[in-house]
Amino acid sequence: MPFLFLDRDGVLNVRPPGDYVKTPEAFIPVPGLAEALAQLHLVFARIFVVTNQAGIGKGLMTEADLARVHDKLQQLAAEAGVALDAIYYCPHRREEKCACRKPATGMGLQAKAAFPEINFSESWMVGDSLSDIAFGQALGMRTALIEGKAEEAEAAAAIQTEGRFPDLPAFARFISSYYS
Repeated sequence: MPFLFLDRDGVLNVRPPGDYVKTPEAFIPVPGLAEALAQLHLVFARIFVVTNQAGIGKGLMTEADLARVHDKLQQLAAEAGVALDAIYYCPHRREEKCACRKPATGMGLQAKAAFPEINFSESWMVGDSLSDIAFGQALGMRTALIEGKAEEAEAAAAIQTEGRFPDLPAFARFISSYYS
């Protein structure tokens, strides 16, 4: 079975314009999230979240704040009958040029170290940004772009990806038929 890597903001939850999701109350799931996760769980051996969270590095939130947000995400997934296998995050700002901030591959390599059965060539990365797609491609994954990040729309039109979707539920419908 294949493996799935999901970006968080703009894919699993509504991206707050010009801000960060700093509290569980600010984590607004995308419409149809529970159903999409349940569908994806039937296709993928493991589901991971990989998310850049520079709000920590900027001092706008703490790792404890992020843990509470991710607790809500895990709870929503559990209510859909899905266990997210792991959530990896990068707390660093872009200027720090760390090895874990997407498009760097550190979070994927962390997942591979914890779950050696991961085969990147049998994996998918689903994200809404150029850095998500570059992350997936650098690791040899198939990629799917969730469209809607307005500030990257022009550049996103030119990137190569296995699919473009308006939202995660549309990707879930596609992937269910792809592997059926």
